[in-house]
Amino acid sequence: MEVILLMASTVDGKIARNSSQFVDWTGKADKKYFVEQTQKAGVMIMGSKTYDTIGKPLPGRLNIVMTRDKSRQSDQDNLVFTDLSPARILEDLELEGYTSAVLVGGATVNSLFARDNLITQVHLTIVPRLFGSGLSIFAPPLDLDLGLTLESSQAFGEGNILLIYRVGTHEK
Repeated sequence: MEVILLMASTVDGKIARNSSQFVDWTGKADKKYFVEQTQKAGVMIMGSKTYDTIGKPLPGRLNIVMTRDKSRQSDQDNLVFTDLSPARILEDLELEGYTSAVLVGGATVNSLFARDNLITQVHLTIVPRLFGSGLSIFAPPLDLDLGLTLESSQAFGEGNILLIYRVGTHEK
């Protein structure tokens, strides 16, 4: 199963100023890329804070929301609330015929997948902004040492740069 971590970050490595900030600072090209990649995969996985920031399930793909709150339920076909582990979510998706999924945050969900070595690609849009403080791609404390191989880089509208990495171990 291909698991793509799809993030936008400021030059100083922040994905948001705080957990309730709507990602409206990345530009049109990044938003278009987000829609294309999540619809292509057919499924996007996020945490409950990210879902609450978006405010509704996005159409044209399955929206999986990881939460410990058992009271969160969905009556919509494209929205699932779950407390399953990342590995179990991916196993269930494979059984349903999916071959890829896109992680769209937040930092806690990203960390859960990274800790279990389940991320296979990182698509990172670097946005020419500085926040100085805020949320990182992963929630601390997380001791990671994932090797990345750059597959492509491109200028990406409004001064952004899109970096696509393959996750793999590098010899030290």
